[in-house]
Amino acid sequence: MPTTQDIVLRPRFKIELSQSNQTILEAFQKTKTTQSDFTVTRIDDHVFIKFPKHKQHFWSPQLHLEVNEIDDHNCIIYGLFGPNPTVWTLFMFIHFLVAGLFIAFGIWAYTNWTLQTSYAIQIGMMLLMAVIWITLYLGGRVGKSSSKEEMIALRNFMNRVINEKSSD
Repeated sequence: MPTTQDIVLRPRFKIELSQSNQTILEAFQKTKTTQSDFTVTRIDDHVFIKFPKHKQHFWSPQLHLEVNEIDDHNCIIYGLFGPNPTVWTLFMFIHFLVAGLFIAFGIWAYTNWTLQTSYAIQIGMMLLMAVIWITLYLGGRVGKSSSKEEMIALRNFMNRVINEKSSD
């Protein structure tokens, strides 16, 4: 899996390996104590790889891996890059709030239009909501681009753990 690909917002990938899922999960479990560059958390068949707290910033990504068993000697890894879940939830909440306000101002403007009263304020607020949404979008793009190097580092760490286990 080349690391020079363009990384998109919340990219997903899958890798098939000729090893059991427990072997891979144990390899990630072992890295908790053998390195300090990343924080590795394992819950059942899920592995979360993040940067330590002192290296994290607002847009710091994390890598979520789900290691599923195909048979006794093969497994498949589903990976998902994404921001901290708290940041993602806040970002989505703000998007839905802006969308809800846009719709509410649209209904209010339509009501005033049908009553043949002034609706300039409502149209102005709808335009403001559109500007806020565009600002949120651009902020997300800036956050994504500032995290690209960190996403590559997470992916390289994952590949290193998998490849070390493959060579055993």
